[in-house]
Amino acid sequence: MSDDVRASEAPRVVLVTGASRFLGGYLTARLAQNPSVERVIAVDAVAPTKDMIRRMGRAEFVRADIRNPLIGKVIRNSEVDTVVHASLISRPPGGGGRTVMKDLNVLGAMQLFAVCQKSPSVRHVVLRSSTAVYGCSAKDPAQFTEEMGSKTRLRGGFARDAVETEGYARGLGRRRPDVDVTILRNAPMIGPRLNGAVSRYLTSPLTPSVLGRDARMQLLHEEDALAALERATICGPAGTVNVAADGIVMLSQAIRRAGRIELPVPPALFRTTGKAVMGSLMRGFSEEQLDYFNFGCGVDTTRMKTVLGFTPRWTTMQAFDDFVRGVALTPVVRREWIDAAEARVLAFLGADAARREPMRSVAAGR
Repeated sequence: MSDDVRASEAPRVVLVTGASRFLGGYLTARLAQNPSVERVIAVDAVAPTKDMIRRMGRAEFVRADIRNPLIGKVIRNSEVDTVVHASLISRPPGGGGRTVMKDLNVLGAMQLFAVCQKSPSVRHVVLRSSTAVYGCSAKDPAQFTEEMGSKTRLRGGFARDAVETEGYARGLGRRRPDVDVTILRNAPMIGPRLNGAVSRYLTSPLTPSVLGRDARMQLLHEEDALAALERATICGPAGTVNVAADGIVMLSQAIRRAGRIELPVPPALFRTTGKAVMGSLMRGFSEEQLDYFNFGCGVDTTRMKTVLGFTPRWTTMQAFDDFVRGVALTPVVRREWIDAAEARVLAFLGADAARREPMRSVAAGR
């Protein structure tokens, strides 16, 4: 897809997929509060909670599977001009496996974009993707730009699904040049309301890490993820944009700030040791998520600020600290104790260095 800037017109009728999930549901609620948007239609195969339905206000909920031709009738009959695809899932649904996950992600996107291509009213499509498309490995650059790809073969199903889905979205843009296709590659999201991979990983009192590695994690606050998606829906330009907070947090820092105890283990024992200390929690992580905890991933956000015109409110560190406060994690080791211990060690090292300096001066004089 060309990354040339082409501003989209303000939407009149917006359709949002994934209404029962965090991003889709809360985006629908935000758009319903926007007086410039005449109509908001929320779609999902699963009904949102009663609380989410209440938050959606004037938005209309349609229970439909985007793999079903019914979605075409909804778009055509409602004269939808903007479609937001926010229903990609990062792990198989309950009772389903990898096949079900790929069916929902890839086949669902194929059907949805095929309908958009045939619908003359559609002029803007927004896809919520992920920085998982870059993969995670020791060969990675400090920051991935939107033009870069994975340096190694992608091992995770979600990353492969995201790459395929982006490809179908770009195909739509090529076949319908009059349709602006905006792709947002979100960094791993974190916050008090979102139970993401990083959040789940750091709820374990004893948190394994890879011996000799310290992953560089660049995160995105849940509220910033919503704000960026809303901006892309209202006035987002065509193109691909990395969306992430400024700065990074090292995995060791995150473990410490969450009050967990770090357990460094050799790479070959990372998963088995994790299962022993974390139980079913470790079994719930995909290969790509474990790679992230091994290596991390950083992205360049220049285009987010200059092209999308969006600057996150929270830095990576602030987003992480807001998660810790919001979920009220009970520290296994209190931060004050660690700070005090660090202060004593630094003071000792400083005093030791001060004692050695006169000795070096005497020796030099001799």
